[in-house]
Amino acid sequence: MNYVPGDLRDQLAFVGYDVVQAGLVCGSGGNLSARIPDEDACWVTASGAWLDRLSRTDFTAVRVSDGEPATVGLVPGTSGRQHLEPTSELALHLALYRAREDVQAIVHLHPQTALLLDALGEHIRIVTTDHAFYLRRVSTVPFRLPGTIELAALTAAMAADGTDCLMLSQHGCVVMADTVELAHKRARNLDEAAQLTYRALTAGRLDGLRECPEEFLDRLQAAAPVTI
Repeated sequence: MNYVPGDLRDQLAFVGYDVVQAGLVCGSGGNLSARIPDEDACWVTASGAWLDRLSRTDFTAVRVSDGEPATVGLVPGTSGRQHLEPTSELALHLALYRAREDVQAIVHLHPQTALLLDALGEHIRIVTTDHAFYLRRVSTVPFRLPGTIELAALTAAMAADGTDCLMLSQHGCVVMADTVELAHKRARNLDEAAQLTYRALTAGRLDGLRECPEEFLDRLQAAAPVTI
């Protein structure tokens, strides 16, 4: 393993830095979280945090069950310190954790190319085997006001069938995984799939863009061993 070791906050901070440097988002265009092992709690980015400048102090611990501030075991800095205001999309993160016990990390971003495709009424094509392996499928959640319980509930309902990658129409994307690293990979592959889709669109060749072969998708569906 060559991913960021140790504290989940350090891993999430790396995600934030990377997605900004890669041009997926700018500034505070999204929010990140990770479920804390053996706790009814998750780390979530504070409201307004710049994603490429995150440190451990830019995360706040929140109980998954009721959204209240959490004191996390023996983790330094969670007892007696001022509780930061969590992201305005806290309800979205909590709803997904409650609906999907397998989800351990959530990356919510506002990726420009994917959102442009959504605004043009185009869905993201699953072109390569990497896209298929990491994304499987991408569903679109109809527009609901950001930060609302309605958006959180609808997104959680659409993720309940195991879908890990969703576009929130004219808002952003949300990807989920059982590790921060896998959620990170899914976010990057979603952006790459969007980029290829957009390039085909601008070249006037979108109708001729071949998607990932059904044979490969069938093997993934059957959980057969697949090497990427």
